[in-house]
Amino acid sequence: MSRIKEFNLPDLGEGLTEGEILAWLVKVGDTIELNQPIVEVETAKAAVEIPAKWAGQVQAIFHPEGSTVEVGTPIIAIDTDPGAGPVEQSTTGAPTTDLPAPSAASLAAVEVAPTEGAVEPGLIGGPAPGGRTAVLVGYGPRTTAAKRRPRKDTTPAAAAPAAPVPAAPVQVGPARVVPAPVQPTSVPTVNGNGRSSGPVLAKPPVRKLAKDLGVDLGTLTGSGPSGSITREDVQRAAAPAAAEPVAVTTSASSAASFGADREQRIPVKGVRKLTAENMSRSAFTAPHVTEFLTVDVTRAMKALDRLRGRREWRDVRVSPLLLVAKAVLLAVRRHPLVNSSWAGDEIVVKEYVNLGIAAATERGLIVPNIKDAGRLTLRELADAMTDLVQTAKAGKTSPADMSGGTLTITNVGVFGVDTGTPILPPGESAILAFGAVREQPWVHKGKVKPRLVTTLGLSFDHRIIDGELGSKFLRDVGDFLADPEAALLAWT
Repeated sequence: MSRIKEFNLPDLGEGLTEGEILAWLVKVGDTIELNQPIVEVETAKAAVEIPAKWAGQVQAIFHPEGSTVEVGTPIIAIDTDPGAGPVEQSTTGAPTTDLPAPSAASLAAVEVAPTEGAVEPGLIGGPAPGGRTAVLVGYGPRTTAAKRRPRKDTTPAAAAPAAPVPAAPVQVGPARVVPAPVQPTSVPTVNGNGRSSGPVLAKPPVRKLAKDLGVDLGTLTGSGPSGSITREDVQRAAAPAAAEPVAVTTSASSAASFGADREQRIPVKGVRKLTAENMSRSAFTAPHVTEFLTVDVTRAMKALDRLRGRREWRDVRVSPLLLVAKAVLLAVRRHPLVNSSWAGDEIVVKEYVNLGIAAATERGLIVPNIKDAGRLTLRELADAMTDLVQTAKAGKTSPADMSGGTLTITNVGVFGVDTGTPILPPGESAILAFGAVREQPWVHKGKVKPRLVTTLGLSFDHRIIDGELGSKFLRDVGDFLADPEAALLAWT
């Protein structure tokens, strides 16, 4: 058995087919241990570190950082017995495998490729390493030389025969004057390629610039590839006219460039690609309805201040989102159908709440969830939310933490946004947008006073949740945030 083991990219969860190599944690020549992290890979769900399957020494790394690799493709070679001496290398530089040596009879039967008219190495009929001829099994060696299709000639083409002049039409009825056809002239024209005939080679933006500047492309000699006219050629031709005041205005208004050099192209892959696919599928599958509710949360903010002042909560991260999460979990107990999913012929109502919290990361928006959040105390919920956010921002969220969500909260208020109409994560029936908390004039006890106010936006699947159920659920969330202490006493 060979001591060189090739480690293939594993399936990192839920049928993922590829991953992008973000960073190698080892290099060629390093000695690694069993289960030592060797590479960080980003899949369509998250960035994860992959441990080594064997201990040994790194012999080769097959894919550089930034490359996308399909699941099952070798990514690294490991020498599992580095103390046994140097590894014999093949002609290609790769460790040799335990294949039997070819017999003398088989080598004698190999036909050597001819030197004249030889094709590129590795192609069928071309020379293979060792002087052999690469053949397709069952067809034998190639006996003819490969020929390339000639490139299009850049010299002027032969003059085409003059088109026949159409005969005068037969006159029917009353006589009328028919103008004689105009004979084409044979005066040669000069185009941008410096040739006497043929079309002018120039890209559409260059043609538009020439039109705006009043430059005749047929009078220019191009300096670009294959004699094409470039933007600089047009601008040089228009330079003498720049002294005129009118020409200056025209040139200044047309000098802006909108080419590819002023564009940025971002590959759609990883988390961004999966998010786009999920949002498109959800938006055009589930009939969305969104309702809004503006709530006076002054009492809730005062309750948070009192909570932060307690001795056992001084080291805990407490934010308004914590109260929103608690409000959602308590409202689900009163309206269980909100925490369900559409399964075609039936609706699946979940007795557990895997509460998703949307988190913005450098690799895009992800929605990890807190498993069985309804069973957690307020302190446990606060700790779980802190761990979730810190793990997401560090890019260490595992695919398992992003699967199985049943209900989601998106906190758009951290960006100063009042609210929104969020799209449902696939398989969920409701998502709540929590807007910014602002001080606004509000009627309180019959008088207009400055109060802390926020706006909630609830999007839900109208196949499962009708207007009445959605409104009651949103109302209960708002009631909790308006007076959380009273709601906790009344609901629990």
